[in-house]
Amino acid sequence: MNIKKQLQGMASYKPGMTPAQVQRDLGLEKIVKLSSNENPYGPSPKAVQAALESMQGAAIYPDGYGLNLKLALAERYQLSKEHFILGNGTDEIIMILCRALLDATSNTVAPTPSFSQYLHNAQIEGCEMREVELIDGAHDLNGMLKQIDEQTKIVWLCNPNNPTGVYMNTEDFHAFMQQVPSHVLVVSDEAYVEYVTADDFPDTIQALEQYKNLIILRTFSKAYGLAGMRIGYGIGAPDFIQGVDPARGPFNTSVPAQAAAVAAIADVDYLERTRTENAVVRKTFVEFCKEQGLDVYPSETNFVLVDFKRPAAEIYDALLQKGYIVRSGAALGYPEAVRITVGTKEDMNGLQSAIQELRQEQLSGEAQ
Repeated sequence: MNIKKQLQGMASYKPGMTPAQVQRDLGLEKIVKLSSNENPYGPSPKAVQAALESMQGAAIYPDGYGLNLKLALAERYQLSKEHFILGNGTDEIIMILCRALLDATSNTVAPTPSFSQYLHNAQIEGCEMREVELIDGAHDLNGMLKQIDEQTKIVWLCNPNNPTGVYMNTEDFHAFMQQVPSHVLVVSDEAYVEYVTADDFPDTIQALEQYKNLIILRTFSKAYGLAGMRIGYGIGAPDFIQGVDPARGPFNTSVPAQAAAVAAIADVDYLERTRTENAVVRKTFVEFCKEQGLDVYPSETNFVLVDFKRPAAEIYDALLQKGYIVRSGAALGYPEAVRITVGTKEDMNGLQSAIQELRQEQLSGEAQ
């Protein structure tokens, strides 16, 4: 059997270690997972209840078009239901877009380091991949524009960017969009948008009317706390959404995921509490890192990329031994940094103590 050549040598996505794995391997009683940018407060209780109640109909296939969820999203954003496409997380929508637009005759432009699934899916389609290095953790928009030509089909924006947490402001976004040719789809991946507190973050929903070649990706995995449900969505021009929808698998989002998402949208107060608490704890942790002499990328997300100026594997292993799972920057394009999810106040206080111990050990070693 001949598997397509693009898959030969490709690695599958490798998620971080689970708390159960660490407990089994290291014998630690308490494990704090801060590696996957999950919401430490979990989902709205109303979303959980809605998912449980929906299981009464588990024997029936879900609504393949997710009408109730699309109506809830349409009301939330004051758009029509035809503006939305649903996915098994935004990962699936990325795959759908690549499947619908890319082939061996085209190219795609993406920032790097950024979310791995843009280029992963492009590679499977045999597409030429044009990567543009970040500048201080931010997109090099001028550099990306220079890579666009007649064969370019998709340009990827990750805003705020993962793994750096740096965001693109309104002025830069519009200046970029106005220079992108109309035949090129611009994907604005905004997985962390609910955590953003910056006043000048672009209102891409309003921009949809101006830019017909724009699609916005958002998810319920982060601030809404529904990562285990696997549900995300894209927002774009109705004719474009209709055009790519045949590339979506039937019944691709489950009954409980749809029900939980509808309830989560309605629980505005819960989302706001999550957002506010994240901002407070993030600010405190960033200040701590700076006090420790560590370089921190300015983040508008629920994670922080911290440069320890030491091999990332060393920091990862040292914190793991203390019961904290973080994400090594070695796999993210930052070999001397770790990406740390903003946990609860209690979690971060414990992590700060662990980092202080590491810093003291480092300084003692340097003194010798």
